[in-house]
Amino acid sequence: MELSDINLLDRDVYTKHVPHEWFAHLRQNAPIYRHPEPNGPGFWVFSRHEDVSVLNRDWEHFSSDQTRGGVVGLEELTAEEAARQAAMNDAGAGKMMLTIDPPEHTRYRKLVNRGFTPRVIRDLEDHLRTSSAKIIDRAFSEHGGTIDFVTEIAAELPLEAIAEFLGVPYEDRHKLFEWSNRMIGSEDPEYAISQDAVTMASFELYMYANGLGADRRVNPRDDIVSKLIHGEVDGEKLSETDFDLFFLLLAVAGNETTRNALSHGMNALLDNPEQYAAMVADPSIIEQTAMDEVLRWASPVMYFRRNVTTAMDYKGHQLAEGDKISLWFISANRDEAVFEDPYSFNVFRNPNPHVAFGGGGPHHCLGIHLAKMEMKVLFEELVARAPKIDKLAEPDRLRSYFINGLKHLPVQMHKG
Repeated sequence: MELSDINLLDRDVYTKHVPHEWFAHLRQNAPIYRHPEPNGPGFWVFSRHEDVSVLNRDWEHFSSDQTRGGVVGLEELTAEEAARQAAMNDAGAGKMMLTIDPPEHTRYRKLVNRGFTPRVIRDLEDHLRTSSAKIIDRAFSEHGGTIDFVTEIAAELPLEAIAEFLGVPYEDRHKLFEWSNRMIGSEDPEYAISQDAVTMASFELYMYANGLGADRRVNPRDDIVSKLIHGEVDGEKLSETDFDLFFLLLAVAGNETTRNALSHGMNALLDNPEQYAAMVADPSIIEQTAMDEVLRWASPVMYFRRNVTTAMDYKGHQLAEGDKISLWFISANRDEAVFEDPYSFNVFRNPNPHVAFGGGGPHHCLGIHLAKMEMKVLFEELVARAPKIDKLAEPDRLRSYFINGLKHLPVQMHKG
């Protein structure tokens, strides 16, 4: 293999598989690599666990701020896209927590942290367990256990969890599913979504959040939304725009990432039925080690972009101010220097220092406790209610180089 064979921007490659062979070649031969870009200056690729972890924490030299380019797109914006982004910045349209740096990020995170403490998440466990049981039982009663695991199981629990967490009425949960699919899956032909439709989905979700927030300001309840809106840190509150953007971020990120982790986890267990059987025999494995292996294996967000703030030398490579860098979590989670037999799925893997949640630093995933609770509870209910599950076809993959997504996974579940 030659470096010229590697094209991480080729979205069609990801519909077949994650190109792990490319990442392995990069880790061994060019762990810091300037990837070409057809209509732009190119971007740096960091593929080793050590570098991804170090750089993810260094916000001072590697910025997430959207005015520098944000954290997602690796390719240069078109003139129209750049003009739209500049207009939004000039208008003070607000930024998501994902696309700001300390100290602004620190203030924002302090304001929303109160909704994500381990205690708050533990209080949701009974609700999540009841929801999981109903979702699985419905798959048997309505479909005889022959289902698309992604749409009938993996998508449902995160939607119900986010709906419960944010105080969204149960009957509105599929609006979140539709909006987030339109925003994340815009480059997949199955969804055939125009950029205008993506923009409209963002607007609709934003306005839904605005309406929900307005209601809680007048009619506070015992829910997270009310706590976020009325809570203060050092005399500060979330502004209306802050809340609306935070809701949008959580509704999309909290839905898509957990859905894909659950889907990839199930697919891996179907390919390794002896490990699912081990979880059936001893469900304690699920919380102890299995869910971390699912997260390592899935790496639902394959990379995040950062933007160099100051010209610097990093391990002999000259990074210029304004350079784009990409931290490939999905590669770091297969790093042979860190993980023994990294291409084997092993629910007993311990230790497991995966970076599926970002590997530390100010942008370490805020929803880590919620995601792990959802995964733990769903798999515990699955092994109890469906001790045998068969794969009926290989999964359909999302056309994206950013989200490691599964769209469909046909299975047959069997009752115990």
